[in-house]
Amino acid sequence: MKNIAIGVDIGGSHVSCAACNIDEKRYLAETLSGNDLDNQGSVDEIIGAWSKTIQNTIDKVGRENVKGIGFAMPGPFDYLNGTALFKGNNKKYENLYGLNIPELLRQKLDLPEDFPIRFINDATAFAIGEDWIGKASGTNHSLSITLGTGFGSAFLSHHMPVTSGANVPETGAVWHLPFESGNADDYFSTRGLLSRYETRTGKQLSGVKELAQLASVDAVAQELFVDFGQKMGIFLKPWIEKSKIEVLVIGGNISHAFHWFGKHLHDYFSENGLEIRIEVSDLKETASMIGSSVLANNTYYEQLKPLLANM
Repeated sequence: MKNIAIGVDIGGSHVSCAACNIDEKRYLAETLSGNDLDNQGSVDEIIGAWSKTIQNTIDKVGRENVKGIGFAMPGPFDYLNGTALFKGNNKKYENLYGLNIPELLRQKLDLPEDFPIRFINDATAFAIGEDWIGKASGTNHSLSITLGTGFGSAFLSHHMPVTSGANVPETGAVWHLPFESGNADDYFSTRGLLSRYETRTGKQLSGVKELAQLASVDAVAQELFVDFGQKMGIFLKPWIEKSKIEVLVIGGNISHAFHWFGKHLHDYFSENGLEIRIEVSDLKETASMIGSSVLANNTYYEQLKPLLANM
């Protein structure tokens, strides 16, 4: 019986994949494969790098055991039909624009025409992974966010993404919502933190890791993390209340600095009458591979399909 699914996480300059036993809800760490790639490369180079990585994992579990492949894919992307919609302003994978990715992958990997290759937004895949075997496991209503280059988010209710309705923002994502002088993505991201530090000090930093290292001796860095935690609380509180969220799971590179901003996020919620569990992801980027592998479960995928057009 085919009970192995492969989850693929597509990053800006890297592709990772691993297998899961979807019957046993088990991540198979020994099947992890990864490759760096140039997202400005040709179609053959990009599909070649993705296929090589996937093939490596298939070889470890045996093709005869693989039920399907799921992708955690950044947008814009037609998740239902598997068509890339990246354009020049995305600065990544533009050469794939308009192409049917499952067809290209099936050819390259020599898979049958009806072999399931499915796609979901990367932030939603992260949330599904956390719900499946991570920090949101056992809850009915969760919000998972990824803080890094951008601000990813996904609301889940009874294991399914919520992409419409009065309790969530349009598409179920928060990045596009207005905040201060721009939108949430401008503020709650690496570039937002670093730009505020540069405005205050005139110094350019390489990343949030450097900002976190400075925080113990640099008052400005410390203040920025306090501000980050408090403002995150202000921004998320209305949506957490509307959606009756039980747990907020935080991933992405900025989550490594949680010890600098987490207390202020928690304090804001407490002081404003919101009791909620806040967790930092242990799975990290593994959650996206786990979440995308769940797409190979046909029952789950049939429920998910109507929601994909909204992502």
